[in-house]
Amino acid sequence: MALDALTEVSDEALLILYGNGDRQAAQSLTLRLGPLAFRVAYRMLGDRAEAEDLAQEAMLRLWKIAPDWRTGEAKVSTWLYRVVTNLATDRLRRRRGVGLDEAPEMADESASALDQMISADRIAALQGALDQLPARQRQAVILRHLEGLSNPEIAAAMEIGVEAVESLTARGKRALAALLEGRRDELGYGHD
Repeated sequence: MALDALTEVSDEALLILYGNGDRQAAQSLTLRLGPLAFRVAYRMLGDRAEAEDLAQEAMLRLWKIAPDWRTGEAKVSTWLYRVVTNLATDRLRRRRGVGLDEAPEMADESASALDQMISADRIAALQGALDQLPARQRQAVILRHLEGLSNPEIAAAMEIGVEAVESLTARGKRALAALLEGRRDELGYGHD
């Protein structure tokens, strides 16, 4: 099947096609889901190289289960979110006690140097605050507020109830606000 024809095909259909030997389906699904896996891993770990490794590992696990995928049980993206967050949590547990690297500057060539520095400081402050949250709160906040998943999607990815998701995200937001309290001026927000 031509790669262009696969852009309208669902993630689940692409995974099934790959499980049946269609390499173009795998390429299309990788282009679609690879960035998602990296983004979640990076936000949880704060390290680009480690996030790339973790995203690759998650995608490899997806390819391994492709032939045995059970249609209708879960969305492919939900399954991938679960795998990425579980792998990231495992890595964070292994490196507990070791300081996490600061988030690297996300340069935007159209932004001024000052805007880039402010943006980098904000990213580093958010990443530092996220790193201080308990793992489950961090997962819920990242999936809800940075990835834009709905509470039911997060519940499926984290294998918990919707009420637990709501509780985790509310507690996570309060904790982030407390951790970042008093830093508005420092982070360039001023008194709007």
